[in-house]
Amino acid sequence: MGALLTKPTTGKGTIRVLIVDDSAVVRQILTRELARDPQIEVVGAAPDPYVARDKIVELEPDVLTLDVEMPRMDGITFLKKLMKARPMPVIVLSSLTQQGTQTAIEAMAAGALDVMAKPGSAFSVENMSGLLAQKIKAAAGARPRAISAEAQAATATPVPASARVVEPTGAMTATTDKVFAIGASTGGVQALTEVLTQFPPTAPGTVVVQHMPARFTASFAQRLSQVCKVEVKEAEDGDGVFPGRVLIAPGGFHMLLRRSGARYYVEVKDGPELFHQKPSVEVLFNSVAKVAGANAVGAILTGMGADGAQGLLNMRRAGAKTLAQDEASSVVFGMPMEAIRCGAAEKVVPLKDVARTMIGMVRQMTEGR
Repeated sequence: MGALLTKPTTGKGTIRVLIVDDSAVVRQILTRELARDPQIEVVGAAPDPYVARDKIVELEPDVLTLDVEMPRMDGITFLKKLMKARPMPVIVLSSLTQQGTQTAIEAMAAGALDVMAKPGSAFSVENMSGLLAQKIKAAAGARPRAISAEAQAATATPVPASARVVEPTGAMTATTDKVFAIGASTGGVQALTEVLTQFPPTAPGTVVVQHMPARFTASFAQRLSQVCKVEVKEAEDGDGVFPGRVLIAPGGFHMLLRRSGARYYVEVKDGPELFHQKPSVEVLFNSVAKVAGANAVGAILTGMGADGAQGLLNMRRAGAKTLAQDEASSVVFGMPMEAIRCGAAEKVVPLKDVARTMIGMVRQMTEGR
């Protein structure tokens, strides 16, 4: 594909968008409909990644919309190349069949900020353009990072269980009554991959909310489980929380931590959105504050909005150890910023140090410091 030039800061008021889709009809409709928003300027369109590469250099767009199934090069391969050479906000438009759901997970792991279903009819494409415009405006303020080695591994061929590295148990075996709680949103697929792949097999039972639509979380959890030393699965109601296991809240449902004697488990249930999200980080963190208290460590990672900030503060007030991802390593410094602003975060650390810091906090707990 050749090198992609680094985009200079333009300072322009409108958000410059490049549409990459092999369907001429889709390109025409999206160009027309997005142009209705005064904050968006469609600067061009491309039928495949090779044309897109040249237009990115020429037109310097702020946001890219990207199809997956295209001639000459598929969108996922192009996205990986783009995020290595010139990280930029990308929204993937994909037809969400059963197979496409896995593709959507691969796209987010490769660096896409969001994935939207591309409807089968022109009328439906026209109807979804309003939501796409909102996502474009949200994505314009993001600062994507080059994809990490862990994210590359998460999108590669799954590693057989027999080939996984298993570390011997050590000091972490004394943390069976501790809980890790993590919340993330925009940019969280890559962030969680980097954090969870650093967990040892004896890491405390972990509960995670990643803002993600229904049907995506199962594939995401399955893929993570192939590259992590811990088991990762989409949570089901009643699942136990114990060392070596990570439970991802299912899309479209809230997840709460519960306790029965010395055993932690999760409750998965329906309910109203909180902070426009379901699952909500706030719901999870508040439940952790209530039932785990000082036996928990909470971390809030990259994401838009304020979901989870007050919940993390409640965890800290209940005696839990807490931390937030720092601004420099965040794709979007919304959720961590709000947590820091309200005093919820005991520590602020770069993404590369999140796992190590959480494990260190548990060690301090068990040593009585």
